[in-house]
Amino acid sequence: MRIGVMIGPERGDSARKTERLLADAEWAESAGLDTAWIPQIPTDYDALTAVALMGTRTSRIELGTAVVPLQAQHPVALARQALSTQAATGGRLALGVGPSHHWIVQDMLGLPYERPAGLTRDYLDVLDAARNGPGPIDVENRTYTVHNPLDLAPVAPLPILLAALGPVMLTLAGERADGTVLWMADERAVAEHVVPRITKAAEAAGRPAPRIVAGIPVCLCRPSETDAARERANRILGEAEISPNYQRLLDYGDARDVGDLCAAGDETAILQRLRRFADAGVTDLSVRLLPLGESRDELVASKRRTREMIARVAAELR
Repeated sequence: MRIGVMIGPERGDSARKTERLLADAEWAESAGLDTAWIPQIPTDYDALTAVALMGTRTSRIELGTAVVPLQAQHPVALARQALSTQAATGGRLALGVGPSHHWIVQDMLGLPYERPAGLTRDYLDVLDAARNGPGPIDVENRTYTVHNPLDLAPVAPLPILLAALGPVMLTLAGERADGTVLWMADERAVAEHVVPRITKAAEAAGRPAPRIVAGIPVCLCRPSETDAARERANRILGEAEISPNYQRLLDYGDARDVGDLCAAGDETAILQRLRRFADAGVTDLSVRLLPLGESRDELVASKRRTREMIARVAAELR
């Protein structure tokens, strides 16, 4: 299992936030981690711009988006941006995309949230044509009629990972993408729901075994503080109550909320929990550092301890 860290977003003004993003990317590479994953938060930095910036401070680590909502831009625009970012990072981009959620697409952007799987399939037609370039993108399907010249080409293979939570999207991810990016999936959901569906679809399509990227909150703390860590996870990361997609995914596992997904406790307990994810079929772990404390100094110290622990155990989990 490859070990990575989720970077950003952090509170603060844009100038200071940029330096923190870059410093976190530098730390992840120097710590020997395999990947860094940048979420696309509706209120925050553009994830692909952040990846391009991080590429200037790193040379080895894979940089992935987790994930870019498809409806927010035309597929040609996203293809241009992704290919440009991939070139800027020396071919280290993993493009995570997905149809997002109704509360982002419909409520925030004012766009229809209809046929998310169908839209994704049609969108992939355009992205696939672009990453097979250079050359014209000529695609006509139910959603898009595109005849667009493009001189850009991938500087290396460009993996596309889909945020796939339900059966239809997991099948699509296996058939058309290089894997999936997960959030709110516990060990049982991964082993019994995600891995069998996406693997079967990939095999039927003659594709390689898919990557399974799982995002997991992690908090190094005393055993007596694990309940507090889970409560904090629910307070700052809880999206299930407004996301039916996540609620349905939770039904496939034993976790009822993001607090249940949190790997919290001492180093031994965390290592055991993360190994269970590896045993379930996770190929890539995206650690969301969850600091615990009452003051800013305590939170900073907690984050530092947790990420140092992740760097120590990464070799044992590979």
